[in-house]
Amino acid sequence: MSRTALLVLADGRFPAGGHAHSGGAEAAVKAGRITCAASLEDFCRGRLHTAGAVAGALAAAAVLGVGPGELDAAADARTPSPALRAAARRLGRQLLRAARSSWPCDELDALARRFPKGAHQPVVLGCVARAAGLGPEDAAYCAAYESVSGPATATVRLLSLDPFDATGVLARLAPEVDRVADTAVEAARRALDEGTDALPAASGPLLEVGAEWHAAWPVRLFAS
Repeated sequence: MSRTALLVLADGRFPAGGHAHSGGAEAAVKAGRITCAASLEDFCRGRLHTAGAVAGALAAAAVLGVGPGELDAAADARTPSPALRAAARRLGRQLLRAARSSWPCDELDALARRFPKGAHQPVVLGCVARAAGLGPEDAAYCAAYESVSGPATATVRLLSLDPFDATGVLARLAPEVDRVADTAVEAARRALDEGTDALPAASGPLLEVGAEWHAAWPVRLFAS
């Protein structure tokens, strides 16, 4: 296992397309739900314990060998918004493209053939982590951290929020990211015997509603 591979995969500069997505923050800013560092922290906490928990478990399960087809169907079932499903598949396609250049292997090639339009990003993340020699804990951490780092970074641009304040939000959420990642791995291990119904299905209705609203905007800074 290479910890450097984990750093490469989790690096915001890895060309996986995440910089173009706000994780729902753009819609939340427009709706007045994010106005400052305190409301950003509330938003990120909610996203971590819903979308982040689901993504972490899907990614960890993929590392453990649960079939990507099963996991992609499970991700679809946990994503009611067509706009969010489309965004997740775009991100998955871009992540897989970058990963096949970084960690070329037959498994990733087969995933690309099976899902030419992209599998859900957390599923791809888990497959990529596996190809990079990482474990389920690593994949769960990547997914959980991405669920909060994306909105925090986007809000710096959307609100001209002080980057130090945004980083402070991430630091304060670190213990909760740890707990979400640990719980995600436990669920992923259960899924080996119990199937994908053992994975969390927490939802954030405002994220889903906001995604559909955001997708209809004629002008927007972020893709989602």
